[in-house]
Amino acid sequence: MERDQKNNTARPTLEIKHVTLKFGGVHALSGVSLDILKHEVLAIIGPNGAGKTCILNCINGYYRPQEGAIIYNGKDITRMPRHRIAKMGIARTFQSAELFKEMTALESIMLGRHRVLKPNVLTQALYFGWNRKQEIELRNVAEDIIDFLELRPYRKSIIGSLAYGMQKRIQLGQALAMEPDLLLLDEPLAGMNLEEKEDMVRFILDISEEKGTTILLIEHDMGVVMDIADRVIAIEFGVKISEGPPEVIKSDEKVIKAYLGE
Repeated sequence: MERDQKNNTARPTLEIKHVTLKFGGVHALSGVSLDILKHEVLAIIGPNGAGKTCILNCINGYYRPQEGAIIYNGKDITRMPRHRIAKMGIARTFQSAELFKEMTALESIMLGRHRVLKPNVLTQALYFGWNRKQEIELRNVAEDIIDFLELRPYRKSIIGSLAYGMQKRIQLGQALAMEPDLLLLDEPLAGMNLEEKEDMVRFILDISEEKGTTILLIEHDMGVVMDIADRVIAIEFGVKISEGPPEVIKSDEKVIKAYLGE
């Protein structure tokens, strides 16, 4: 089912202004500009090597662009350290399941909540008072996420023993534990079978609609993109070539050429 187009005229949650990213003589991004509105699901598409992941890496501080600016809720985060960007409410998943495979699902999701904790060395050592209160809150939040993502049968399972699709669901739970306002999803369906993809799409829609989280999504499955995105941006060779609602993008000749060739 296609999503209704949101009518949101407020100031963008995220603004990327003329960002250029170079590695030596290679331009990974060339003056890319885009914005994403609050509560929107924005998809970025493009062939392999187009620069899609580079955009996410610039947003959450893994890369620092040579030119341009990245503005989040009115604040310039272009050269802000990664941990400060995370504390501002930006969470990220990766193409592969970047998890500690010896942990349980519950432990991994609890680990993801480090951004909102306020540790104190003394109380950590003595394990009482405020630190104990935080531990209880942390576990409650993690258990709520486990229920939300239907992970209850796997909460005590060792991550390395689980199917790849389930590991990616746990990675999503780890990101949700940060209570993000902006969620960056880098190919969340990669490596999944059809049933796993259907579940993941359902969870992404629930995150958007029930939690009100703004989502920036990179995905190669065009059927999924056309169904869940409010707006789509296409890039090729580090340059934005098209932008608009899904029904416009899927018939854009520049986009078709980028994917299929002449």
